[in-house]
Amino acid sequence: MGFKMGIVGLPNVGKSTLFNALTRTAAAQAANFPFCTIEPNVGEVAVPDARLDQLAAIAGSKQIIPTRMTFVDIAGLVKGASKGEGLGNQFLANIRETDAIAHVLRCFEDGDVTHVEGRVDPVADAETIETELMLADIESVEKRLQNIIRRVRGGDKEAVQQERLMRAALEALEAGRPARTVDVDEDDRKAWRMLQLLTSKPVLYVCNVGESEAADGNALSQKVAEMAAAQGNSHVIISAQIEEEISQLDREEAEMFLEEMGLKEAGLDRLIRAGYELLHLETYFTVGPKEARAWTIKQGTSAPKAAGVIHGDFEKGFIRAETIAFNDFVTLGGEGPAKEAGKMRSEGKAYTVKDGDVLHFLFNT
Repeated sequence: MGFKMGIVGLPNVGKSTLFNALTRTAAAQAANFPFCTIEPNVGEVAVPDARLDQLAAIAGSKQIIPTRMTFVDIAGLVKGASKGEGLGNQFLANIRETDAIAHVLRCFEDGDVTHVEGRVDPVADAETIETELMLADIESVEKRLQNIIRRVRGGDKEAVQQERLMRAALEALEAGRPARTVDVDEDDRKAWRMLQLLTSKPVLYVCNVGESEAADGNALSQKVAEMAAAQGNSHVIISAQIEEEISQLDREEAEMFLEEMGLKEAGLDRLIRAGYELLHLETYFTVGPKEARAWTIKQGTSAPKAAGVIHGDFEKGFIRAETIAFNDFVTLGGEGPAKEAGKMRSEGKAYTVKDGDVLHFLFNT
């Protein structure tokens, strides 16, 4: 299990360039005109995790299998998308299928790259997108409220719950606040997710800066940082151009290039880490002579649920999980030494998996 992040933004902000870089493919055509991305491009990338390489080296694993993250490059949005302008309806439908939204914002000046609004203002761009998504949510909620009235009058408990949540969402949206600002009780979370509101999705602002500003950003990305902080959202600074160049290099060349640019790591690493934090995700590992593999789970996941990520039968027949903390596995030199040192624990159904746990599941078939 990874997660699916939709890359959105106004035309010509660098979305497709970033997508090409992240997925190391030219599937998304990057060109200097609006709507060059007509269909959503979907690309999977391996999630970089140095811990996996360490575990594989110690265990002598023949194969290394990282967990994966899916990026969806969605056609450029314009003002009026909620009313079907540009590729609005298609854009809105595609974004509903993602777990989170990465708003790519143009934070660079370049006279050769046209801006659809004729100016460079990332905060205004973010507001344009947010407004269109809120307008689309308002229309969606109002239609559904009309259709649900008969079921509510009939005493349908599910419909009553849906109506209450939709009215809470509508109140926030009409006040100019996205649906994610609504405080939802734990008992309502499943029903809330089923509403599939565009503005209920977590948001990460991606500041696309020029090559020389990739390390520290610029005045435009600073404005985005202030906006994100005020909203309780996150932001990352990336130069899509640099990422595209790095994607064409091997690992050693990429490291040298990053060093020359004064960067400690690739933008992909920062983007994925920010995405993990955004969705409260963490990683556990399974390690053996055949393979070392990473698995993504939500923070707070129980051992049986974590086992179910590998296979449903593991969860159904769960007996226990043999667990070694990552640091113990590495420091002591593997499963055998960790077990001898008393660092392998036997955990039951109530155990909450921790980030970095090395797990072996025992289950009934």
